[in-house]
Amino acid sequence: MKQLFSNLLFKVFIAIVLGIVSGLYLPESINRIFATFNAFFGQFLNFAIPLIILGLIMPAISDLGKGAGRLLLITAAIAYGSTLFSGFMSYFTSSTIFPSLLASHVNEAAEITEGGKYLIPYFSITIPAVIDVMSALVLAFVIGLGLSYQENSMLKKVVKNFETIIMQVIENVIVPLLPIFILGIFANMAYSGQVYSILSVFLNIIGVIFAMHIFLLILQYVITGAIVKKNPFKLLATMMPAYFTALGTQSSAATIPVTLEQAEKNGVSPKIAGFVIPLCATIHLSGSIMKITACAMALMILEGVPYDFGMFAGFIFMLGVAMVAAPGVPGGAIMAAIGVLQSMLGFSEEMIGLMIALYIAMDSFGTACNVTGDGAIALVVDKITQKEAA
Repeated sequence: MKQLFSNLLFKVFIAIVLGIVSGLYLPESINRIFATFNAFFGQFLNFAIPLIILGLIMPAISDLGKGAGRLLLITAAIAYGSTLFSGFMSYFTSSTIFPSLLASHVNEAAEITEGGKYLIPYFSITIPAVIDVMSALVLAFVIGLGLSYQENSMLKKVVKNFETIIMQVIENVIVPLLPIFILGIFANMAYSGQVYSILSVFLNIIGVIFAMHIFLLILQYVITGAIVKKNPFKLLATMMPAYFTALGTQSSAATIPVTLEQAEKNGVSPKIAGFVIPLCATIHLSGSIMKITACAMALMILEGVPYDFGMFAGFIFMLGVAMVAAPGVPGGAIMAAIGVLQSMLGFSEEMIGLMIALYIAMDSFGTACNVTGDGAIALVVDKITQKEAA
């Protein structure tokens, strides 16, 4: 029971239920308290996002300079290619299905917005960011790449310490307060009459994304099976313990021992598995990028925000890098993605809150997709190294 109450997904579910009940049945004066908290927390998120980008991306990129040169480049290229493929597959699938699927909800949202009532905070506090999001991204790349060529740099130690601080902020401040933030968002939606439309959208989106994630895993192993000349479905079945472990842990990093063991059972050499699996737990995010891309498009359609392929292409390329090193904590990928959502897609605080709720609702499945795909990459890298050695 204690484990259930400590589960982030369970907390988010309870927050959504309580938010709906609060918005529908409690007086405006109570709901305005949640609106006030959201106004403050939203400002804190805006302040923290550039720091999160710096704290996660700088050390992740600086670590890529260590170790096995060519093997590192091969693995990183395959992992990033797989992540990009998943992102673009999600874009084309979502852009084909979502406009018609969500058409009625767009009309409902427009009607509600025209005559809707919204909660006003009792007060608000402005917390300016130290640096804007795009500057933080560029600075993280510059410093990270520079440090990747230095072995014993004092700045690298500072960057690692800064990463520790940011992880503590995420784990001890942001993630524990997210359920209250989501409660406030759903209280506002229930109060304004939007909640039933939003929940219906959630169910439609989750169904489509789950189907895409199953298709992606099958496709990954069919391609891998053709490369290594093994039965793809047997390879995928062998990785199922890692898949189900990730469903429970919601963390690629925490699932590494199981992923490693199952990859070796598929015939990957211990040396290659020991290198590829931990690396891919950090840099391979095919399941995560699929969810974020699809959810982002759905919310933009719902809110009537214009989009095109060029906008999402840049977003997907940037997101594949921005999420690096984020899977260490449940929901870490969406926290790393917030800055890109704001700077490249123009997401508002309410849209960010909905993205977080949607993402966490499917976090286990995205993580499971990530780690199961890691096993496929390990097989391909092992095959490539065997050919080079022959």
